[in-house]
Amino acid sequence: MRSIALRAARGCLRGQFTPSLPCRRAAQGSRSLSVTAARRDEERQWSTPLAKQLAEAISATGPVPLASYMRMCLTADVGGYYTGAIEEGRDQFGVKGDFVTSPEISQVFGELIGVWFVAEWLAQGRQKQGVELIEIGPGRGTLMADMLRTIRHFKDMSQSIDAIYMVEASPTLRMAQKNLLCGEDAPMTESKVGYHSICKSTSLPIVWTETIKSIPIGPEKMPFIVAHEFFDALPIHVFQCVDEPATQKSPAASTDRSSPSSKTSQPTLQWREMLVSPTPPGSTHSSLGTPPSQSRSTPPPDFQLTLARTPTRHSLYLPESSPRYRAIRSRTGPGALIEICPDASLYAADLAARVGGSAAHPKPRPSGAALVLDYGPGDGSVPVNSLRGIRRHERVSPFAEPGLADLSADVDFAAVAESALRSSAAVEVHGPVDQADFLGAMGGRERAEALARAARGRGAADAEVADVERAWKRLVDRGPGGMGRLYKALAIVPENGGRRRPVGFGGDVEA
Repeated sequence: MRSIALRAARGCLRGQFTPSLPCRRAAQGSRSLSVTAARRDEERQWSTPLAKQLAEAISATGPVPLASYMRMCLTADVGGYYTGAIEEGRDQFGVKGDFVTSPEISQVFGELIGVWFVAEWLAQGRQKQGVELIEIGPGRGTLMADMLRTIRHFKDMSQSIDAIYMVEASPTLRMAQKNLLCGEDAPMTESKVGYHSICKSTSLPIVWTETIKSIPIGPEKMPFIVAHEFFDALPIHVFQCVDEPATQKSPAASTDRSSPSSKTSQPTLQWREMLVSPTPPGSTHSSLGTPPSQSRSTPPPDFQLTLARTPTRHSLYLPESSPRYRAIRSRTGPGALIEICPDASLYAADLAARVGGSAAHPKPRPSGAALVLDYGPGDGSVPVNSLRGIRRHERVSPFAEPGLADLSADVDFAAVAESALRSSAAVEVHGPVDQADFLGAMGGRERAEALARAARGRGAADAEVADVERAWKRLVDRGPGGMGRLYKALAIVPENGGRRRPVGFGGDVEA
């Protein structure tokens, strides 16, 4: 961003652009305003180092897309939630952290995911080698640990696995995963692909990469991929439909050099992007309208969403990328809101290509499966107003104390399915189904009951037995805010002409 401004400045100095006298005066006024704004920003106390960095960037370039803001909040080198480690010894997960995920609630969750992949391996012909286990966004590594413990009981599949891949951008979390899966004393080496160690329970190589693109795609490989609470953390763009009035009364003159797309003789419906900008100095929760539930434990937000006055490159393209978005514009009209996550579409396309092959990566025999577990609407609707901040198990404003709270948004499962099917003609998509239905069909209740009986058999206290039962009920709770209802499961598997549905999605285990 700064290099662009510097190049423009050098152009003026070299005579490549010489403003007329009125332009010079405007430029001088702009400089004085910039100096004033800079001094005001210096005086303002930002809530976190990342907030100050963001404000300085916005001051130089103007308001930024929400996706850029989210990406910085989560993965910035200076104070990013997953990469900055502002608070010494902070752990995002668990009771003492900011949120609890399903694998941390009960081992049953990870065990059932392992069973699901075993069922897919059986149904797809029991490939004897070339099997890969891939997890995107592995957290502390708990899910993979539970999956591996389960898969070890199925010796033939266990022996068919070549490697385990963990897609993780956070150095801190990579180390936590290595300690859990390989041991604290296990060495970790680095290569062009990523970081390497050996799993202590299976002796299989584990490779950590910062992006899934670093994992080689082989036509003979059978990848089993799980993405649990990963898609919800991908950055989103927000757009609002506006009624754009006519900008001309007659055809443009031949000397008019402005963009024809910005000139209309009739009112039009257009999408405008919601951008992030700093809140006015001295803002309060009351002046900003922060919901009471998000203002109890944080200072007033440093930033806010504002509507772009003109089209942006994102607003011209993304809302036109799907007939679902175009239908909302024509059906709802001015005021309609949509959230779009281009990164989710890119990841879905990658998953589908690994399972079914693509033009860039042909695969003679589609194999493997991808399982996405996250929260979002399962009825095909496009998410709106779903951006949330979570800190210490409470909802907070996503624009307050950037870097200290987890940011997430509902997953557009229909968009994920669209992208997967568009990427590969050799895959099919099942779901999304409610987590309660998926885990129930996988035999979760029976497994929880078996764990409770085992606890009683070894003389465990009643409280421990109750914890097992309580954890299972939490996973499948169908109440208004229950995990069993809010969370969904979606599967990408090889296309089979409707002959087979995966277990958990209306099908049964096939040996």
